Amino acid sequence: MLQFDHVNIRTANLEQMVAFYERVLGMTSGWRPDFPFPGAWMYLGEQAYVHLVQVGSDPDAPKDADALRLEHFAFTGQDLDAYRERLKDAGVACEEVKVPGTNLLQLNFFDPDGNHIHVDFRV
Repeated sequence: MLQFDHVNIRTANLEQMVAFYERVLGMTSGWRPDFPFPGAWMYLGEQAYVHLVQVGSDPDAPKDADALRLEHFAFTGQDLDAYRERLKDAGVACEEVKVPGTNLLQLNFFDPDGNHIHVDFRV
């Protein structure tokens, strides 16, 4: 049996990314092993779901939307109206997408490095 553990994101903007994940996703920066490189582990409850790793310059991200890469990662949210307000207060633009044939509404947005995230709500 498998269970999702975490996603690892390389960034040249560690402080900005930590602030974004705290403000927009409600995560907290917490314990991280004493690796020989800078980074942060972002927690929801007891689980560090996002590992951020500082790199010296902008990571080489494909500019082609069809290139092979991690396209997005997602969370399940509660209280759609409150989350819409959180994004608005943070100045984060989002696109709302109703998933056909389901009761899911996705709020799609991007972090400061351009990583696609969506938060799913049952509606």
